Amino acid sequence: MNPAGSDPAVYITAVILLYVELPETPLSAGIQDRRLARRLHDRCIPLHLVESAMLLASLRRLVRPADLPSLPPIRSLAYFQPVIEELLIHPMPDNYLDYLRLKLNRIARDKTASAEIQKNTFSDDR
Repeated sequence: MNPAGSDPAVYITAVILLYVELPETPLSAGIQDRRLARRLHDRCIPLHLVESAMLLASLRRLVRPADLPSLPPIRSLAYFQPVIEELLIHPMPDNYLDYLRLKLNRIARDKTASAEIQKNTFSDDR
């Protein structure tokens, strides 16, 4: 039995939902994304590992130094494959997924607040 769940449709849907809810990802997934999610299911990659890889890769992008050139948006679920492979070799502690979720939420909230402040600063000056 697949540790990620026996129903491939449920697994694929979960992976796609995680993917499209991340910052800098498309609003919808393409056919190649769904195929990759199916291959992850077929390889018995646990869903928590896939989520951890997505969150870790997203956080790495978001905490890049501001003086580096900005990265283009993520266009494919395949972007996360190297991090999935990394976590298969070097698993994270059990509670690390919760930490990643909290960290991403905090950074996303801070960036949103910062963007609102910048917008308000320009409008208040006039």
